[in-house]
Amino acid sequence: MKYKFLIYISYSYAVPIGNPLETEIIKRGFSVQWFSNIEDGKNAIADKLNVFHDIKDVIFYKPDIVLAATDEVPDFITGLKVQIFHGFFAQKRPTKNNTFYHFRIRGFFDLYCTQGPSTTREFQNQSKIHRHFEVIETGWSKVDPLFPLQEKSKSNIPTIMIASTFTKRLSLAFDNHVFSIIKKLSESGAYNFIMVLHPKLPNNLIEKWKGLENDHFKYYDTTELVPLFKKADVLLADTTSAIQEFIIQEKPVVTFKHTIKQDYLIQISEADKIEEALKYALCYPSNILNNIQRYITNLHPYYDGKSSKRVIDATIDFLHKDKKHLKRKPLNLIRKYKLRKQLNYFTWKSYNQPFTINRQD
Repeated sequence: MKYKFLIYISYSYAVPIGNPLETEIIKRGFSVQWFSNIEDGKNAIADKLNVFHDIKDVIFYKPDIVLAATDEVPDFITGLKVQIFHGFFAQKRPTKNNTFYHFRIRGFFDLYCTQGPSTTREFQNQSKIHRHFEVIETGWSKVDPLFPLQEKSKSNIPTIMIASTFTKRLSLAFDNHVFSIIKKLSESGAYNFIMVLHPKLPNNLIEKWKGLENDHFKYYDTTELVPLFKKADVLLADTTSAIQEFIIQEKPVVTFKHTIKQDYLIQISEADKIEEALKYALCYPSNILNNIQRYITNLHPYYDGKSSKRVIDATIDFLHKDKKHLKRKPLNLIRKYKLRKQLNYFTWKSYNQPFTINRQD
């Protein structure tokens, strides 16, 4: 059977999540199209040939499987709705009832393809409560290009990667003292800095950091982070989910004002401590590395670079599985109306039963 896949995104940072899946789908001879519901994502996939620009084209396409790197997906298009996540569980901030936003169930998905035990357990618990979706652990497609892990060649000048989230109170990019410290360290020539910033950050702030560029500081306007991860010896970050992506390489991370104490991170809350913390990280302390290895086992225990393959296998199998034991998805009237308004497409049509098609031998 030739399956029709749709990769559904919002922001540009989701493109590296979809690319390995697209490669796997094409390798199998199946059809795959992209769609973004906002301009940032539309611009990021503009150079691709297999892109729908209008939601009406998506409806006409009638996908069998929708792989969504978003929190919500249109209920009025066909297809098994699969959550593939736009980031790792970064533990940025808990909700009022002390859970985390990563595990919020919005009622749009039939299947969650989880990244590792730490997310699988939580979504399985949620599945027992809500009973309208299932959970299969596959690993995360975005980190497939990291593998196989390669030991970085040693250099007289270490490379420090800087990454920042977009929430003002959590982001090191807004901190003027951090800015002055990095400026001073880059001008010293003792370190090479490579930096990426979240695409949601204000343009004037991005331009400010770009202005630091010199022989030892380079800003990268990209969402393809894996090549930068491989270049870096250490990551300096705040609460960004890039921490989890980077740390899979078993390299140390220094965090500035991270919201939760973690034994696998080197955590500081004062900008004046940045260089001291970086020097410590560059020694690759054994206690930190041991804690990192334990953390990875729970986060993403897949080192084969085949998470995309597992996602496609899992979604095809689940597409054909008998799902009569699952409840209808919730009405979600307000969220559904907001989606229709955003996409400027109004219909009473809604696929509330988990999508299933018979297997053809």
